[in-house]
Amino acid sequence: MNVLFVCSRNQWRSPTAEWLFRSDPRVSPRSVGTSPRAKRPVTLGDIRWADLILAMEAKHRSRLKATYRQELSHKPLHVLEIPDKYRYRDPELIDILEVAVDEILEAPTQ
Repeated sequence: MNVLFVCSRNQWRSPTAEWLFRSDPRVSPRSVGTSPRAKRPVTLGDIRWADLILAMEAKHRSRLKATYRQELSHKPLHVLEIPDKYRYRDPELIDILEVAVDEILEAPTQ
């Protein structure tokens, strides 16, 4: 499953998630940012690549929907509710990501 992690500048949260889940056999992770100044800004190709999109905050979901509404109409898009207060590979961020993402990945599909 291709999982796209999204934050604002693709600097701390989403790259941490990509790093964390890189060795998880259930997923192929990628990280992007919604800001034009992101290290890796989100593209239409990223949206099309993703089977599952995990946004760190509701504002990221809103930004994605504002630009890619049509492409997102049949894609699962979840908000993890992880505030922008963590640095790259912060142990607390890792703990939060493990719990939140595992919960989504293990949930039965509807």
